[in-house]
Amino acid sequence: MKTKEKVEFTDLPLAVYREIAAHLRQVEGVEVELIPQSSRQFDYNQSQIAGLWISLSPDSDSTSQQRVEQILAYYRDRYM
Repeated sequence: MKTKEKVEFTDLPLAVYREIAAHLRQVEGVEVELIPQSSRQFDYNQSQIAGLWISLSPDSDSTSQQRVEQILAYYRDRYM
């Protein structure tokens, strides 16, 4: 069974979400989906993306999981 985790970064631009997704997709056994913003009101300061769904395949090893955490930590440190 795949593990699926939702990750959200507040006020992060679409381009950075795409960068994070591309970075995570390089990790073996990881799938990433962008979650579109659900707000009907346009707010220039709000991201076009609500978050990411990150799925790890059941046969992912601890190295893949650790790498995902390192990537997310990097972006949290840089943008939060």
